[in-house]
Amino acid sequence: MSFQQALSGLNAAGKNLDVIGNNVANANTVGFKAARAEFADVYASTVLGTYSNNIGIGTKLNSVTQMFTQGAISVTSNPFDVAISGEGFFRMDNAGSIVYSRNGQFHLDANGYVVNANGLRLTGYVADANGNINAAQPQPLRLTVSSIEARGTSEVTQGSVLDSRADAIDRTVKPFNPEDSTTYTHATSIAVYDSLGNTHTLSTFYVKREPGQWEVYTALNGKVTNTDTDGDGLPNGAPLVFDASGKIDLAASNNGVFQVNVDAATLGTGATGLSINYNMASTSQTGQAFSNELQRQDGYTSGRLTSFTIDENGILKANYSNQQSRAQGQITLVSFVNPQGLVSAGSNNFLETILSGGPRIGVPGSSNFGTVTSGALEDANVDLTGELVNMITAQRVYQANAQTIKTQDSLMQTLVNMR
Repeated sequence: MSFQQALSGLNAAGKNLDVIGNNVANANTVGFKAARAEFADVYASTVLGTYSNNIGIGTKLNSVTQMFTQGAISVTSNPFDVAISGEGFFRMDNAGSIVYSRNGQFHLDANGYVVNANGLRLTGYVADANGNINAAQPQPLRLTVSSIEARGTSEVTQGSVLDSRADAIDRTVKPFNPEDSTTYTHATSIAVYDSLGNTHTLSTFYVKREPGQWEVYTALNGKVTNTDTDGDGLPNGAPLVFDASGKIDLAASNNGVFQVNVDAATLGTGATGLSINYNMASTSQTGQAFSNELQRQDGYTSGRLTSFTIDENGILKANYSNQQSRAQGQITLVSFVNPQGLVSAGSNNFLETILSGGPRIGVPGSSNFGTVTSGALEDANVDLTGELVNMITAQRVYQANAQTIKTQDSLMQTLVNMR
């Protein structure tokens, strides 16, 4: 009789509805991955084997498989919300044990750790005090909210285009004077900082002496920093020699680098003196008006923390009021050869198993790992329309198996009533 087959069918349809119902229930769960019930037929067998005319004895639930397809990305206003686009899982520290998740709803706890709603800590590569990422063993990411200290300028890079058409200036007739514009050909300036973060103006003056030969003078806050090297009582400019193509002759120009030294007394701020490596190797000479193509320095004043950002490579940066930013860590992602082999641990977390294979650790955007987006979340990959259709199908299957039992009962009643 076919009661066994029908009962297994009812059970299978019920299990299928359970899976579908769980998918629907988690349609709004961030990072949720829909599951699929997979069934197998069942046949009776004997020691001697089976026969070609054997009739199956029903069905069984073979497995419930997670579908790790990409969910849609939704934008949020929280910079600590992180969505993964592509392959990978967040690696979460649960009091020393490791779990994996696609749910990127993070925030800072009272100790500065990046955690999820359950207090699990997001892991990654930590950075040193200078913002250098240490790509060793992943650790729980902890952000500091302290201010950044001032840094005195030690490097200045200046890349100017000098006008080769300018008239030469005779040093013996018009010795350099920063207050007399007729004693220099071009001038520019840049803000530099002392060790206390005070701003100073470093001016650069270019003086054409003869075709292809220039001198460079600098002045800090209007005071010339060049020294008298020939004993005539006047400061000497650093030489700048150009070849016929307009490029600087590094051999004849001290590699385009000279030192600017200012003592503490000249600064007058209580800061230590400045020793600046002034690089002008990218300066050139052409038949066009003077311009600055490159100008930068490495100093800054102190700054307070204003915000945190996370880039597509998972680097967490602290941004400060002095326009500086500094890496404080980098999110790591984990991939598996067989993600379907992971086992669900609840709360949107998964555990590795023998079937999943061991974790492979990397950073967003590298190898086969996906990228991450800050201020966004990955929605559940549940297709509600498809799930509703599946629900109707499962209902019809349940009704059909119930009808099989009803029919079989009718047949048995006929046998019972025979005289």
